[in-house]
Amino acid sequence: MSGAALGIEIIFVFFLALFILHRYGDFKKQHRLVIIATLLAWYLCFLIVFILPLDVSTTIYNRCKLAVNSSPPESSSSNIISNGSYPSSAPRKHRCSKPWSYIPDGIMPIFWRVVYWTSQFLTWNQLQTIGIAAANTWGLFLLVLLLGYGLVEIPRSHWNGAKRGYLLMKTYFKVAKLMTEKADAEENLEDIMEEVRKVNESIKYNHPLRKCVDTILKKCPTEYQERMGRNMDDYEDFDDRQNNYPSEKSLVKLHKQVIYSVQRHRRTQVQWRILLEQAFYLEDVAKNETSATRQFVHTFQFQESENRITRYFYTPTVEWYWECLLRPWFCRILAVVLATFSVIVVWSECTFFSTKPVLSLFAVFIQLAERTYNYMCIEMACFLTIFFLSICVYSTVFRIRVFNYYYLASHHQTDAYSLLFSGMLFCRLTPPLCLNFLGLTHMDSSISHKNTQATAYTSIMGSMRVLSFIADGFYIYYPMLVVILCIATYFSLGTRCLNLLGFQQFMGDNEMTSDFIDEGKELIRREKRKRQRQEEGENRRREWKERYGNSREDSTRNRNVHPDQKESSFSETNASRPVSKYTRSNGRTERDRIELLQDAEPLDFNADSVSDDSLDHPLDSGRYQPGGRYLSMSRSRIFDDV
Repeated sequence: MSGAALGIEIIFVFFLALFILHRYGDFKKQHRLVIIATLLAWYLCFLIVFILPLDVSTTIYNRCKLAVNSSPPESSSSNIISNGSYPSSAPRKHRCSKPWSYIPDGIMPIFWRVVYWTSQFLTWNQLQTIGIAAANTWGLFLLVLLLGYGLVEIPRSHWNGAKRGYLLMKTYFKVAKLMTEKADAEENLEDIMEEVRKVNESIKYNHPLRKCVDTILKKCPTEYQERMGRNMDDYEDFDDRQNNYPSEKSLVKLHKQVIYSVQRHRRTQVQWRILLEQAFYLEDVAKNETSATRQFVHTFQFQESENRITRYFYTPTVEWYWECLLRPWFCRILAVVLATFSVIVVWSECTFFSTKPVLSLFAVFIQLAERTYNYMCIEMACFLTIFFLSICVYSTVFRIRVFNYYYLASHHQTDAYSLLFSGMLFCRLTPPLCLNFLGLTHMDSSISHKNTQATAYTSIMGSMRVLSFIADGFYIYYPMLVVILCIATYFSLGTRCLNLLGFQQFMGDNEMTSDFIDEGKELIRREKRKRQRQEEGENRRREWKERYGNSREDSTRNRNVHPDQKESSFSETNASRPVSKYTRSNGRTERDRIELLQDAEPLDFNADSVSDDSLDHPLDSGRYQPGGRYLSMSRSRIFDDV
């Protein structure tokens, strides 16, 4: 297993980063350099989180091996203590076994060197010794801000997930707020498309800037491209004497505006559909909670593309027990567990500098496992600790919005600027996060104050020991501010401040929030009626198809028969027509079937009116003229058959 665990985690983390990037990015529409740079940044940051526990277990094994090799040889008498026990070095030889995930010497320093300098090249580009300390200091400053928010918000979001009424009211609020953004995005897109239309009409096919206009048109939505293409007169030449043509600089600006407006419009449309589905689902849950049959009933039918295997096992009964009974309790239990982890993190952040006694709970767990050299427990404790810290920090990055311009949107709706911005943040946050984790577990020599072998990560990535006032002051006391940030997040002070500044936030005791909730409820009710009408129309069309589908197939076969057979059948029909002409019992149904499912015969649209007899017998209602039209009969011919 030497080095196998490292290789497995390298491959696994790559596909994990690729999957998350696929969820937020769009591989088909975004530039390859953006995708590669963001994937590399996310991959390196996630890789550090997964590989660092292996580095910790390998370092503990190397310390054990070094202690065994430096101990004096055993003797039958000198190693026996007065109480009859052996010193710690004797049994340590038997307990100091190689961990399953042991990484050979020399690999980890090279690995951390490549990871560190690659991640720093993506953000800082030039670093020396003082630069490492500055980068870590800045990263720690931002890390504590994001960590303080995530430690409270993640448990609270899962606890509120058990409150169906709360989630439904918040969804109504989001719907009303997104509707404003959606309308603004549509209006902005219309204005930009109008400018593109004017530019497209002014610059003809042989103008030098026509290639730039074609590039802009490719970024427009398909319906606008078709509309502009129909109004394009390529045969007209441009006139050099006219001076009202846009410049290349203005076309570049218009190109940027088109990209931004199209991306914003598409993003709001996708978010609108997601919120509608969420609101419909929560309303269904609220209705089914009082169901006596314990069968989950959806307002709208399942889509045909849904997985049949999932529908087979996830029956309406199973869905009712999970959604209405088990899921709220699961959310509450998970929230309690996460809140416990948050309390442990806050306590350890405030006490990790104390080595005698050891107050950091994470350091206590690692040292207890180190005494028995249980490498599996060491790695699991390290992984759970750094994984929870990463979730608290990275989830805040996924939620944050910088002036409503840089933010990550799921379902492939994140633009290139936001992807690169998130990759830059991840690269800047991950090294301080790992150094903070090593400080919490007392694996950093600047905290433990021990002359023991340091981890390969610390030796390559640097430490806070570079500057004394940072190592002894900022690095120790600044993380204590996480307590203040957690308190501020718990009482929603940031939300209240934004609400006072005019940025509407969801607050239960606010009049503006109630207005948004009522507006969102009305919007959901309107969208539900619209979707119900669509489903009713689809059901009617499906019924017509099932009822008259076979008749249409028969009529299609009759139109494709041999001409001789068609002439004979036509003559037989004419011969038998006087018998059935005045049989009107099923005439209306037959006429509807002919109108809906067969090709209508050509009629004279210049006639005054069309009688019922002409619809019943289209071939007998007119005569073909050399001009290629069927003309209606004159009034003198009506009673010829009588």
